[in-house]
Amino acid sequence: MSDLQIGITSFPFLLGLIFLRVPIGLAMFLVGLGGLALISGGTNVPLSMLKSEPYSNFSSYSLSIVPMFLLMGHFATLGGMSTALFKAAEAFLGHLKGGVAMAAVGACAGFGSICGSSLATAATMSQVALPELRRYGYSGGFSTATLAAGGTLGILIPPSVILVIYAILTEQNIAKLFLAAFIPGILAALGYMLTISIYMRIHPDAGGVADRLPMAARLRALVDVWPVLLVFLSVVGGIYLGWFTPTEGAAVGAFGTGLIALINRGLTWKTLMDSFYATARNSAMIFFIVLGAAIYNGFLARSQVPQALSNYVVELGYSPWAILTIILLLYLVFGCLMDSLSMILLTIPIFFPIISTLDFGMTAEETAIWFGIIVLIVVEVGLITPPVGMNLFVINSMDRDTPMMETYRAVMYFVGSDILRVILLVSFPGITLFLLRILH
Repeated sequence: MSDLQIGITSFPFLLGLIFLRVPIGLAMFLVGLGGLALISGGTNVPLSMLKSEPYSNFSSYSLSIVPMFLLMGHFATLGGMSTALFKAAEAFLGHLKGGVAMAAVGACAGFGSICGSSLATAATMSQVALPELRRYGYSGGFSTATLAAGGTLGILIPPSVILVIYAILTEQNIAKLFLAAFIPGILAALGYMLTISIYMRIHPDAGGVADRLPMAARLRALVDVWPVLLVFLSVVGGIYLGWFTPTEGAAVGAFGTGLIALINRGLTWKTLMDSFYATARNSAMIFFIVLGAAIYNGFLARSQVPQALSNYVVELGYSPWAILTIILLLYLVFGCLMDSLSMILLTIPIFFPIISTLDFGMTAEETAIWFGIIVLIVVEVGLITPPVGMNLFVINSMDRDTPMMETYRAVMYFVGSDILRVILLVSFPGITLFLLRILH
């Protein structure tokens, strides 16, 4: 069997391990080591890679941004920022039809600007918003679907852990990727709010409305979110003004949210240690998946699978847009089977070389950034696509009284909104690249 055949055969083995519930990081690690042993005819190459890969990956300065953003999310929760965001959004939107659900989406967008994790955004905002949604008579399926969809804004609106990983894999500028994600992130939040409005017109009994608050009460609620604005402007503004790098910005954000949590008396010695432990656990999980992907992708590179696949696709003669459509459809399928980080780590080393050879009428850097944002959005769709949308399970675990099928039915409206947004951004790349082209 040739090296190429061994590389191609590894895919069904990997998927088989995933279906057997082997953690995907471990599955990629084992298949990669086994494939390297077969190709090299011994254990010298796998052992040599085990010696070099952990250091070369984990000594990366850019990768240190991940635990900083995770810690910032924990501190933001302790500082009561999630509650303040929801109350402010509810004050302005709650009196509208479906307004409390819109407020939940708006709060998720705000929290996503200081938390780079979708699952963390969904879990945190659910603790705040679910009781309010119940109080105003929102149906269980609609409530959980709204929060699952809103949680996906955590990885789209900068800062984003997934974008950091993509930038490292494709050797792109993290700050430019963050900048390109702004307009798609705002479109996502507005699209979800429009979806809620449409859903409420189709299902008028799915929820009630809150009382209209006087302007003075709204302004008081808005004042309470100043810590979020301060942290966001400090981190993002500092990065784009050249005061510090994205990694340094993440550290500044973690320090700022920690200080605010301390002032608000949410940060004690116990909660500080709990935040450190949770950050360490989540970082270790992410880093092990990164290591497994590095071993597996190293094996694929030696077997020449990405190069062979890229050449094959080019020789087919399909238009670049047709090839992009096929890749995005594959992402939708993968999204029903695995989590977002695993999808990025497993597929980008295969798909990115293909995209790099195609002409979309943009520079190589613009194509890489635009493709990264599109992939992030499609991965986001996978987080809420039945039957294995990770956000759906997170929300369902916090609302055991709502049958999963009710959530599935309601969330398809949000999936439809996501697909329309993908079509828009694929058709008009200038929307994604607008800020990038102005500021760079």
